Amino acid sequence: MRIIACLLTLSVGAGLGVAADWPLFRGNALQTGVATETLPDKLDVVWKIKLDDGTESTAAIVKDTVYIGSFDQHLYALDLATGNTKWKYKAGAIKAPPSVHDGAVYVGDDEGVFHCVDAAAGKKRWTFETNGEITGGANFAADKVIFGSHDSTLYCLDRKEGKLAWKVTTKGPVNGSALVAGKLTFVAGCDGELHIIEWETGKDIAQVELQDPAAATAAVEVDKLYVGTMTSNQVHCVDLVKKAIAWSYESPRGQPFYSSAAVTDKLVIIGGRDKLVHALDRGKGAPVWTFPTKGRIDGSPVIAGPRVYIGAGDGNLYVLGLKDGKEVQTIALGRSVMASPAVANGRLVIGTTDGWLYCLGKKE
Repeated sequence: MRIIACLLTLSVGAGLGVAADWPLFRGNALQTGVATETLPDKLDVVWKIKLDDGTESTAAIVKDTVYIGSFDQHLYALDLATGNTKWKYKAGAIKAPPSVHDGAVYVGDDEGVFHCVDAAAGKKRWTFETNGEITGGANFAADKVIFGSHDSTLYCLDRKEGKLAWKVTTKGPVNGSALVAGKLTFVAGCDGELHIIEWETGKDIAQVELQDPAAATAAVEVDKLYVGTMTSNQVHCVDLVKKAIAWSYESPRGQPFYSSAAVTDKLVIIGGRDKLVHALDRGKGAPVWTFPTKGRIDGSPVIAGPRVYIGAGDGNLYVLGLKDGKEVQTIALGRSVMASPAVANGRLVIGTTDGWLYCLGKKE
């Protein structure tokens, strides 16, 4: 009954960033990967810039600014309209997606340092040191910021000063971004367990055995959670009320899922290292369609209106029909795409491992 009561207040977490912004890794606190707007029928390159040393970071977009991390040890703020640099902030190499909330940018780096940076000025507000690489993004609940680290810990800090509120230790690195649903936060890491945690207290109130490590960020839709796994090559649907796996789907090619799922009221869309984009029935986990790419997929799909947008290791961005998986457009971007799209204000922003950052939309 405790989890049911927490899930009844789901809208508390879901309300973050409801406008056209894309402030978090998967667009919203529930990490569903669904945009609140559609994109033009045909995407054009509005601008592209070169970042030194490449990027796997997924951008955040708030109002007229793009925030993106790079392996060149900088966090960038760029003008969404032109791609011009507003500021850059020195950190360690950044693989994690930045998160933006209430005038600040939050991001972890490969050295295990978590940074809070003023979103307008690009100046450090505070930093917090962990003992492991940070690859996942942050999420927010009330006055707290929540993120995981490869030191096998989920951290909750005070947003204003960066002081530790609580931490939960797992049995393996935390790879993905935190999600917040109502009064709960969740972490699925390399210990093969889904931890269900009250974000107000940090109490680990339940665990669901996934039997396999997870590198992806989980997504919640109503009272179900969806996450892919690495060694059993499965996508799990977890019933959060029953605290049990409701269904599992296994890759027909026997390859793992590093991609995070995008979830609608009917479908779960996810990419696999089997080079396929999979669309699953949300209620039963049965395959609805698959789409073949030419490279493994570690990045995550985004759904905007009637289409799915996803990058692949072959360097392409694929635009697919949501209902049938048919190819609408393919755009060659670079050597490889490990990042996920960010969609806001009629634009899609995505980077490549060889350093190209693209803004796609309709040319004026």
